[in-house]
Order: sequence, then structure tokens, then C-alpha cells
Amino acid sequence: MSELADRGIIVRMNEFWIAPSILAADFARLGEEVEAVAAGGADLIHFDVMDNHYVPALTIGPPVCERLHEHLRAREIEAPIDVHLMVKPVDSIVPEFARAGASYISFHPEASDHVDRTLQLIRDSGCKAGLVFNPATPLSWLDHLTDKVDLVLLMSVNPGFGGQKFIESTIGKLAAAREIIAGSGRDIRLEVDGGVKVDNIGRIASAGADTFVAGTAIFGTDDYAATISAMRGEIANATASAG
Repeated sequence: MSELADRGIIVRMNEFWIAPSILAADFARLGEEVEAVAAGGADLIHFDVMDNHYVPALTIGPPVCERLHEHLRAREIEAPIDVHLMVKPVDSIVPEFARAGASYISFHPEASDHVDRTLQLIRDSGCKAGLVFNPATPLSWLDHLTDKVDLVLLMSVNPGFGGQKFIESTIGKLAAAREIIAGSGRDIRLEVDGGVKVDNIGRIASAGADTFVAGTAIFGTDDYAATISAMRGEIANATASAG
């Protein structure tokens, strides 16, 4: 029996989402890359935003998100854009990403002076709101916020760089987050980001995650569709007894 079933938590297979991170894509062919993962079965397009301030790296901003959104719409691709803000401060840039076509916007509580207000700003901007937890960030932030979040994202690496190794203690933290979500009675997605691969995604799903960000594990392969399919197979095998 899986860990989910042991805790009496049922997550149906159609609720598991794969979210390729474009941080690992070939930026010279970004439109083609996103088309390829969408055709290969991706559910979300994960869009990492880094500011060289909250995290060491510097990546991309609202103009790229807007062009990517337009590209997807022009080709009638329905995969939503899942924006992960690793920036500080966050409030001024939230409306820009909402206008640029983001469907989900997530941020780190350490990067906001008023977390409740930032969550409401995201929702008022027409997007789903997410809160991101670094490996050392306690889940106690959720004690008074589960009624305001649509997504909880657990970092299984320290944010700032792609290609890092999965931090094993995230498994226990995922289980704890899943218990909090189940207790809230709300439809909150539980996402994990960092070091997710075919060979560990089953264990991660069994711990309670339903949304999986994978960068190099997908974009570093020759066949995106085959990799995404293999990930779904591992999830199915690991969670079969919970259905």
C-alpha cells in the first residue's frame, strides 16, 4: 500500500500534473521547445523568474512570458503558464506577469513584507496564488493562509540553479504538507521542484505531491514525450493502491 493510502488520502491519476521547467530549455528555440513538451503531454509550463538578488541567478521576465503566452495561443496550445517568482520584492511585478498571461503565480514568503496581501494581489490580478517553501522554510506559514492559497510549492533543492540533486528530507515535508492540505478541505495543488526525475518521481508522488516540476530531466533527453510518459508510468505504479 502506498504512503498516500496509508494516510487515507486519495489522489486520482488525472490529478497528477507534469510541469516542464523552461529554465532547462534551449532558449534559442524556446517556442519550439515549449510546443514539443506540450505535444509530449505536459500539463503546465513552469516559468522560473530569478532576480540576481533573492537568488544568485538572473533569468527572464514578463516580456518573455507575454511572447510565450502569445505563441501558445497562436498554436492553440492550452498548457497554462506556472510562474515561480524568485524575486524580492514581489508585489510590483505580480500584475506584470498577470498581464503577460500567467495562470499561476507563486512566491516565497521571505520575499514579501505582507504575505497575505501578496496572495490577495495575485488573486485580484486574475491568477491562482501559490506559496513557495525553501528546504529550510517551515510549513507553519500555512497556519493562517490555507484559505488564500491555490498551490503550495516545495523546493527540493535550494533555489537559484537548475540541475541540482533532490534533497531527501523533502519527502517527509511533502507528507506533512499533504496532511495540512487534506485538513483544509480545499482544492490546493502540492507541487515539488528540484531534482525530480523518472527514478524518484514515484516516491515523490507517494509522499503526497500531485504536480511535478522537471527541467533537465525532461529537456535533457532526446524524446520529451517518452520521458513524460515514463514519469506518468512511475507515478501510476507508485500510487496504484491509493486509487
